[in-house]
Amino acid sequence: MLRTPPGGAGNGTAATDGRLMSIGAVLALLRDEFPEVTISKIRFLEAEGLVEPQRTPSGYRKFGVRDVERLAQVLRLQRDHYLPLKVIREYLDALDAGEQVALPGPAEPVDLLDAGTEQHSGGGSRIAREELLAASGVGEEELNGWESYGLIEPDADGVYDAEAAAIAKLIRDLGDFGLEPRHLRAVKAAADRQVSLVEQVVAPLRRHRNPQTRAHAEATARELAALSVRLHAALVQSALRVRQI
Repeated sequence: MLRTPPGGAGNGTAATDGRLMSIGAVLALLRDEFPEVTISKIRFLEAEGLVEPQRTPSGYRKFGVRDVERLAQVLRLQRDHYLPLKVIREYLDALDAGEQVALPGPAEPVDLLDAGTEQHSGGGSRIAREELLAASGVGEEELNGWESYGLIEPDADGVYDAEAAAIAKLIRDLGDFGLEPRHLRAVKAAADRQVSLVEQVVAPLRRHRNPQTRAHAEATARELAALSVRLHAALVQSALRVRQI
């Protein structure tokens, strides 16, 4: 096995004899440096166009040395530089094309959810009740009702995270279709279950002694949340199409 020192984007971990490897063999190689990586993660990176393994006639993935090294590059850029996958893909594609490009600078963790909700600046900021009412365009009575159903919750200091404004607007928009807060309890319960699943995956990473692994837990949580949202949307759309047949 070839293992080059971690750090730069061009470093990698791979077998040296030129054999094509199964996804399980690739996982075993990568886990030496990336203990949190999973087969699902590798498949996700393939789906995002970051690696293109060969396929056998029966459809099994077969990875070469360059594939494994590229996966290691991607994982290292995520872990060490907090870069989103889109930026990583563009950077590596430029390198593959022979362009002289600088390694993108470290980025702040970004919200990977792309489900049509508005993006907010200051992702870690908090807002007062008056700001929430003004931003969402609702009154005290409506907000009290939503809080009584657990759809929006202030913290111990009586303030809200910035995402509360987006949640309030979505609840209001759903209300225009006749959906009341009591109807949305199932949505909240489903979201809570998704959070529990994400926490089960990232909890071991957050307890890891390596500070880089602990930091990577937050990016992993965002990525899992994005996948959960996409899966939920696909399931709803599929079920609606089936009922139309």
